Amino acid sequence: MKDEKAALSVVSDNGTQLAGRKSIATDVFAVFGRRPRLLDLFCCAGGAGTGYFRAGFDIVGVDLNRQPNYPFAFIQTDALNLDPKFISTFDAIHASPPCQSYSDLAKRNGNADAWPRLIDPIREVVIRSGLPYIIENVEGAPLRNPTVLCGTMFKGLRVIRHRLFETNFPILTPKHGPHPKVHTFDKRKSHYGKTNDMVDFVQVTGGGNCTIAAARDAMGIDWMTKNELNEAIPPAYTRFIGKQLLAYMVATMQDEPGMLRNA
Repeated sequence: MKDEKAALSVVSDNGTQLAGRKSIATDVFAVFGRRPRLLDLFCCAGGAGTGYFRAGFDIVGVDLNRQPNYPFAFIQTDALNLDPKFISTFDAIHASPPCQSYSDLAKRNGNADAWPRLIDPIREVVIRSGLPYIIENVEGAPLRNPTVLCGTMFKGLRVIRHRLFETNFPILTPKHGPHPKVHTFDKRKSHYGKTNDMVDFVQVTGGGNCTIAAARDAMGIDWMTKNELNEAIPPAYTRFIGKQLLAYMVATMQDEPGMLRNA
């Protein structure tokens, strides 16, 4: 696909749209005749998939483990062993391989080798597909020229969750704002007792510092367990990326009609 940043123009919390177009949804239907299909690899409970669905994609998730709370069509299998013919029935791919090995906690504990490192193998799969792709992971992961998204970039989110996104199409991002103080249970901190976990930023991690209701509200996710929330991507992140992906796909396919896939 051509790397045409000219196809992207206006960035907002709702994503990027083509300049001069009234509705990317109208252009998508004109090009595809349907909602494009996105394959959501290592899907977990569906934070990423939900964002892409809201952007305008139909979603099929794949995970090695059973995901009873995943809100879309789901296949339990090894993402690295998918048939290329099956992958070719999709229009785009998102992959969130396990992040534990790349995390700060693993580095501090010196046990990064206890978890698989699957970024390189899944990159080979998505590049081989020839499709637009996104690979997501945590800071410190070996992604190529990644875009960084943070909860401070999105109106309504109340979580500081940096995530990296490697793509083979351009992404424009909002301004990365300052990090506010988060709600705390630690009486030693100066802002203890001065914040509200249903109003202010919170920490959504294994330890955490808020109720599950507050964590769900802060992440924009109302269907996950606490453990699922701890690992999730806020859907606002992938809705933002998905809007830009759709605009890029439409622009590219209109310029090169032979690239229209699976219509």
